[in-house]
Amino acid sequence: MDKVAGREQLSYGADQSGLICGYLFDHQQAGQLLHTNQVLDWLRKPQDTESQSFLWLHFNLTHAATEKWLHEHTASPEEFYETLHQGSRSTRIEHADQHLIAVVNDVLHDFSFDPSDIATLWLNVSRNLMISARRKPLKSVDHLRNAVNAGEIFQSPMELLTHLLRDQADVLTGIVRNAITKIDDVEDHLLADRLNKKRSNLGELRRLLVRLQRLLAPEPAALFRLLQKPPEWMAENDVHELRQSTEEFSVVLSDMASLQERIKLLQEEIAAHVNEQNNRSLFVLTIVTVLALPINIITGLMGMNVGGIPWSQNEAGFWIIIAIIASITVVAAWLAFKPKDRDR
Repeated sequence: MDKVAGREQLSYGADQSGLICGYLFDHQQAGQLLHTNQVLDWLRKPQDTESQSFLWLHFNLTHAATEKWLHEHTASPEEFYETLHQGSRSTRIEHADQHLIAVVNDVLHDFSFDPSDIATLWLNVSRNLMISARRKPLKSVDHLRNAVNAGEIFQSPMELLTHLLRDQADVLTGIVRNAITKIDDVEDHLLADRLNKKRSNLGELRRLLVRLQRLLAPEPAALFRLLQKPPEWMAENDVHELRQSTEEFSVVLSDMASLQERIKLLQEEIAAHVNEQNNRSLFVLTIVTVLALPINIITGLMGMNVGGIPWSQNEAGFWIIIAIIASITVVAAWLAFKPKDRDR
């Protein structure tokens, strides 16, 4: 993989094994970038249970050789491979033979407030190995890679997982902030009576937030269940950090729920505003129709080609008809605009 100024240049491709990137963490040192052959050498060595070194391997599942390579060279449980092919994408974390199998939902690297820009990350975490796999580039994983490339120290795979969950919460916080900005803009246009097409953005935002919450809402509950009975190899500090990240994530989900309610109220206000405008337009149209009714009826009657039409021979006949029409129109206008009696 290419390096720029001593750091890895983020790449979204993969080698022949489907590996996007691999890092070795050893003895409280920054992650060391490994190639596939180096990863294989490390996996083939007997691992000491007291060893503090561990690997993070990140794979591209669209590569045909990824699953075959994982089957041949890692001890991932079958539950992990079954999870890769399940239709359900709801966030969850579960135990499987001293492994943690996690399904995490995240937004794409080029997220553009489209509900379809949400994809899934699959994780398999054990004492000395974290395997992550995705089909599309995701923001949270990119943030974690940037942190590793910047030299941040990680003590265990659980610290990587905790950092990933916090990055996910940060990404969601950014989405909520951007959504709030868009909603504020719509509210400003509503107050200024200049809604134009911006009201359609509310529906898109609401659909996005609903989908995000539907996919992500199970995550805090799954993490809290995990924290009640963590794996034996999970350190106490990791449990504490994971609990904190879970609480932060719960706050973000609460903000998303509040934002959905705000959008709902704003949509109702806009709908009421639009209905009021429609009612006003309908009222004006009705008044115009009522006021035009006398002249239409009289001109229709006077236009009949029959004998006995009054004032047909009178020089002032036209003005007499005009006076009659004007009088009837004034009476109709008075009846239409007359204040209604109110109950006292």
